[in-house]
Amino acid sequence: MNLGSNYAAVAETLSVYFDGLYNSDTAKLRQAFHPLAIYACATEGELLHMGMSDYFAVVDKRPSPASRGEARRDRIVSIEFAGPVTALAKVTCSIGPKDFTDLLSLVYVENKWRIISKVFHFDLRN
Repeated sequence: MNLGSNYAAVAETLSVYFDGLYNSDTAKLRQAFHPLAIYACATEGELLHMGMSDYFAVVDKRPSPASRGEARRDRIVSIEFAGPVTALAKVTCSIGPKDFTDLLSLVYVENKWRIISKVFHFDLRN
């Protein structure tokens, strides 16, 4: 894979990720995340850390932004490569009153790019 095709493949994984978040669709999120991925945030002063089964259970319980008629506010800010099988993406999106900045580490395994860690911050929108 060359850099251009790597970028396009990572962007495709991020598109699936955004679709999964917007629709609260854990089947799509399972396509984007590696099963051993971690989910972490410290915005509220304490570390929130989950594995994928716990994270997907949260997503399954919440009404989707799509079902509430929310505008999509997702975008790729940057994608950087540390090597041919390791990437870091900075993305933004919104769910309800929260604007998220996600730092997503990705690895290329089993012939596809998958998110292996999601570390994020959120701000409340006024």
